[in-house]
Amino acid sequence: MTGIGRDLGEKSRLAFPSPVKSAAAAWSDLGERVGGASIGTGWAVRYRRRLVAFDAIVIALSVVVASFVEALREGFGETLASLSTTDTRTLLITIGYPVGIGLLWALCLSFQRTRDLSVVGTGADEYKRVLNATILTFVIIALIISITGHESMRSYFFVALPGGSLGLIASRFLLRRWLIRQRTLGNYLSRAIVVGSRADVTYVIDRIDEKPGALYDVVGAVVEDGDDSGSIAVGSHVVPIVAGLDDVSRAVWRMNVESVIVAGDPRHGTDYVRDLGWSLEGRATELVIASRLANIAGPRIHFRPVEGLPLMHVELPQFDGPKHVMKRATDVTLAGLALLVLLPLMAVVAGFIRLGDGGPVFFRQERVGRDGERFTMLKFRTMTVDAEDRLAEIASLSEGNGVLFKMRVDPRVTRVGRVLRKYSLDEIPQLINILGGSMSLVGPRPPLPLEVDGYAEHVHRRLYIKPGLTGMWQVGGRSDLSWEESVRLDLYYVENWSLTVDFVLMWRTVKVILRPEGAY
Repeated sequence: MTGIGRDLGEKSRLAFPSPVKSAAAAWSDLGERVGGASIGTGWAVRYRRRLVAFDAIVIALSVVVASFVEALREGFGETLASLSTTDTRTLLITIGYPVGIGLLWALCLSFQRTRDLSVVGTGADEYKRVLNATILTFVIIALIISITGHESMRSYFFVALPGGSLGLIASRFLLRRWLIRQRTLGNYLSRAIVVGSRADVTYVIDRIDEKPGALYDVVGAVVEDGDDSGSIAVGSHVVPIVAGLDDVSRAVWRMNVESVIVAGDPRHGTDYVRDLGWSLEGRATELVIASRLANIAGPRIHFRPVEGLPLMHVELPQFDGPKHVMKRATDVTLAGLALLVLLPLMAVVAGFIRLGDGGPVFFRQERVGRDGERFTMLKFRTMTVDAEDRLAEIASLSEGNGVLFKMRVDPRVTRVGRVLRKYSLDEIPQLINILGGSMSLVGPRPPLPLEVDGYAEHVHRRLYIKPGLTGMWQVGGRSDLSWEESVRLDLYYVENWSLTVDFVLMWRTVKVILRPEGAY
């Protein structure tokens, strides 16, 4: 056995502070651990309490409203009369059912682990677990209704189920927004050390720093190709190197760290991660493995142990089949509804464009779609009629990412066009492209033929699915992104898309439209 945790004696020495450490220093460390009100494991306990409280309030309100509806259906007089009797069955129906349903619901939320730190605050899994817990609750209630024939429980099924589901999702969403806000202020973060090669450590720190409100506050690094001195600079974030590979658990204790992130595959071999986990036992510290498997999201990864050998299965992306049929059906339905709702707005926009300079309302441009097929994309015209002819004059002033021409203040953009671009209203006519089948609601950005001609071989994977009206590029920074980051986001979507991801991106698009960034 190598590295940390060679034997129990070594493990004990690493898991606990040095006996020669002064009492004052020990009390200082304890004060940091207890007094760190918003950072560390304490934040997790407090946030879970908030979740429990909000869940209880929503469940109670849902059950009370359902009881009120049931009372209206039965008549208040009969309900009050039943409470004044000693009939156990009647009291059970009137009081026992609401209390029992509420307790069952709360137990299902716990059973489905809806408050695990691995899901709260990020991604869609938290919402899915909440819905699964709610569905499980009412499946049980439906079984009780079918077995006992108690019609009085139907109000809970038809009132509490939809109302409670919406209430729980809304409360989780509001709490998530609050949590993200706290994290951007430096609160409710998990102090972390990143372990690995210098390149892998730098990559992980950069990815964590790039996302506002990320879970981790990286306070130290451990690199295998250096000593425990110096630091790693990632942008404006300077992370000190705090220990050698064999002293990680001692650094965890000394710095009051809640998370150890192993980046990549340490040179010490597979035993290192196992020994590191052993050395962290008995502490409220999580061990996180950061994989650099490119463009592979969690739902595509499955672990299947075979005789003690953990095999990681990675599902290959599918570019045809039932999922894509569902995606097309969703595109047609939502795009058709959106066109009906937005027709009055489109008429107003068309009128302003026409009054501006008398030119055409629409701008038509050839783009490249799925499998390299070309199509004509529609947009509301935001530039002057001679914009294409004037491009050569200002080509040297581009502020884009080196591939796309972009200027924050493009002299060719009309006054109406600036407003349309700021709020992405110029994109609305692409709903017609979606109905025609050349585009999707969500997908990679539709590229120009000139861009595609210059693609590296792997970038052609962007063309494996239809381009989208919105997507990860649009909600991730748009024109402020580098070319490499734009490609990375598009390829990630191509490899890992799902209808759930599509709906999340649509929702994020609404927020981006209301608070535009990178739109010019």
